[in-house]
Amino acid sequence: MSNLERVYRAEGVVLRRRDFGEADRLTTIYTKNLGKLRLVAKGVRKPRSRKSGHLEPFTRVKLLIARGRNLDIITQAESIETYPNILSDLITLGHASYIVELLDRFSVEEREDNQELYNLLLSSLDRLSSAEEKPWAVTLFFELRLLEFAGYRPEFFECVHCAEKIEALDQYFSFQLGGVVCPRGRQSQIDSVSLSLLALKVLRFYQRNRYETAAQPRIESKIADEVGRLMESYLSHILEGRLNSPVFLRRVQRLEKWRV
Repeated sequence: MSNLERVYRAEGVVLRRRDFGEADRLTTIYTKNLGKLRLVAKGVRKPRSRKSGHLEPFTRVKLLIARGRNLDIITQAESIETYPNILSDLITLGHASYIVELLDRFSVEEREDNQELYNLLLSSLDRLSSAEEKPWAVTLFFELRLLEFAGYRPEFFECVHCAEKIEALDQYFSFQLGGVVCPRGRQSQIDSVSLSLLALKVLRFYQRNRYETAAQPRIESKIADEVGRLMESYLSHILEGRLNSPVFLRRVQRLEKWRV
């Protein structure tokens, strides 16, 4: 085996890591050209490790990787961007945690390249690190684009039960069918939940526009909460399991309200 076959380079964002063995960590990284990778960072928990500061969650990093018998090994790591503004604010941190958790959960297969998804991740982290952007807007845009890439694009314009155009009224959303159900079709969908007309308009606007356009209108907190709950429930339904980051985010939001 030649040197070219034994080592390779990659750029990616650290999604999560956990302790592995006595001094190592198992690190999950979403890369630019190789999709999701699980890699071992040997000795990274030792006090003098040069790699430890470069392999924290949300860090965009350059890697030199050696092929291993079971898991490949990170031999060098160099930070490109650490997004300090994300780490300094708990609300923003909660949204970033939610985004990387979604990406991790949807990327079941390792080494499945998706350049568009990687670019979406980077743009979302860049926006979250900006004080001018609304974290809620960044997250909703990411959710809807992720669903498109994964093949679960929700239908907001026609009833998924009867295929009729949705009227300007309060509607319902079916998790099973993946879209809006009109009041007539709702009777046959036991998993459907109510969806206000204003929330539906927000979802439509975000789905059909670029981020720069979608994020401009100011959304009432009541409507934003309704949209957020619906998207979380739909994503949890697809993943067949509860998401962890929204629980943390809601706790932080409650603390922020108590401080006011």
